[in-house]
Parts: sequence; C-alpha cells; structure tokens
Amino acid sequence: MDKTPGSFSDRHQLIKVILFDKGVKVHLLGERMTQQRTQFIVACDTKLRSVRAEAGLTQEEMARAVGLSKKTVVDIEKGRRSLGWASAVCLCAVFPESQVLVSEFGGAAIDLVPSLARQVGSQSTGESASRWWIEVVANGEYLIEQNLISQHYRLLGKRRFKVGSSFDIDDLLPIFNGKHEG
Repeated sequence: MDKTPGSFSDRHQLIKVILFDKGVKVHLLGERMTQQRTQFIVACDTKLRSVRAEAGLTQEEMARAVGLSKKTVVDIEKGRRSLGWASAVCLCAVFPESQVLVSEFGGAAIDLVPSLARQVGSQSTGESASRWWIEVVANGEYLIEQNLISQHYRLLGKRRFKVGSSFDIDDLLPIFNGKHEG
C-alpha cells in the first residue's frame, strides 16, 4: 500500500471525513473512497437542486425518484448532508440526460460510475470536480479527450457529439485521421 504523505492509503482508513468543497459539508461514514469518488459525490450534492429544477420536480418528487426522504433532499440542498455513493449513482442513472450533470461532468455522469466503482485508491488528479476531461488532440473535425478518472478516451465530432470511446487511443485515431472505413 502507498504510504506517501497525502496519498490515499489514508483514504482507505476513512472512518469519518468532513470535506469542504464549494462550501458544502459532506460526511462520509465508514466508506472506502478515492478522492475522485468523493469529488463525484460532492458534485452531485451541489447540483441536486439544479437537476431537480431542470426536471421540474418538487423536493418530494425528487426524493421519490432517487429513493430518499424529502427531509434528506432538503438537507442535501442546504449543504447539511450528502447523497452518498449509492444515491449519487442513482441520481445520475435516473437523470442521464440532465444538462446540469452533463455540463458538470463533461458528458453523461453515469458513464463515470463503472470506473469510479472499481477504483482502489488511485492518485488524485488535483482537478476540481467540474473538470473531468482534458484535450489530447484536435483537428478541424474531431477532438479527442481523456477522462482524468478512468483514463479512457472519447472522440467528439462537431458540436461535441460523441463519436466513440476507448481505453486505447489507437482505436480512435483511424476515425480522427479520416481513414475509417464504414
């Protein structure tokens, strides 16, 4: 296990963390999480009210949609509680096309869940929760970005429409270079 200062072998001993990010107090009890997973939850916490408003739901309806009580939704929106991992995942699954979440995560938030679920203390990206993608290469027609958490690549076309994705950039280069058949 990594024992370097600031590493997250300490993350695995996580019994109680109080994280202040964007002024939100988050309590995570008894969970083993990476910083990226925690950032994901905090981002979902801070966007809950906006997702609810975008969907035109009351707090009661949002609570039913994500399996929480109305009081819990109120507390999360006021920064007193956190969604936690399961409810953050549920939020992203129930509202996969939310422009609020797409804007926050640079794509469908639910696409991040499998890689976050399998993480075991990888190094922090040092990025804010709202910046999940970095540009690798661009030409006039396409853009290839890499996800800072999962390290997978996505190929975007005009108007940032997703053309493809892969963990191997070489899979995307034929399309990027205009040499794709089919």
